[in-house]
Amino acid sequence: MKRKTSGKIASAGRPAYRHPGNFFVPIVEKAKHGVVALRSKSDSRSSRPFNDFLFSLLFPEEEDDSPRESMGTGFIIHPDGYILTSEHIIHGAEEIRVKLYDGRRSTAKVVLKDERRDWGVIKIPAMGRLRPLPIGSSEQSRVGEMVISIGNPLGLDHTITTGVISAKNRQIRLTNSDKLYEDIIQTDCAINPGNSGGPLINMNGQVIGMNAFVVKDNQGLGFAIGIDSIKKRISPYLPRRR
Repeated sequence: MKRKTSGKIASAGRPAYRHPGNFFVPIVEKAKHGVVALRSKSDSRSSRPFNDFLFSLLFPEEEDDSPRESMGTGFIIHPDGYILTSEHIIHGAEEIRVKLYDGRRSTAKVVLKDERRDWGVIKIPAMGRLRPLPIGSSEQSRVGEMVISIGNPLGLDHTITTGVISAKNRQIRLTNSDKLYEDIIQTDCAINPGNSGGPLINMNGQVIGMNAFVVKDNQGLGFAIGIDSIKKRISPYLPRRR
């Protein structure tokens, strides 16, 4: 005996994103408000921090002719409006524009930078309630650990990629420049032009690294600066949390 059917499409039940296996969803929901999109303008290619060949190899987001506009990412580290990002994104900038997740926009000023290690801190007005990302420890992270990258590749705001930590404790010194990347985390998260300065986040929702660069045309090879090597240098300059 054949079972009668109503001809109606069965209800989908609860949304798939609520499935317990989708553990990235709640992490991203909390983190997205602390990630910002950056655009900076400078009037000369002479502001590039090192030679053109290496610049185009490691930072393809910067290939424009003069005047130069850079796209990148940053993340809020203090509720008073302090944002961490890559120094090469803001290097020589005459104007830095910031777009928050909720669409609010502001201009920022540079308050601290380390050109050699390629990180910088910028500041925007507090603009009401800002949500800093919780900072974890790169030292305590392990190879094989699952991680999330949030950034603005090619200007596509708040793009999420996932992967694992492929290697740790890399040190990269660029030839023909004084740039030194210490405590590098290698990851297979897709890190593309525009991701520089964005957070690398662990499964506790904590930042363990700042996305630094990708080797052009080499898929699955991204690099982030371990957050421990940055936070010990910037902590003395940030105001105490109220």
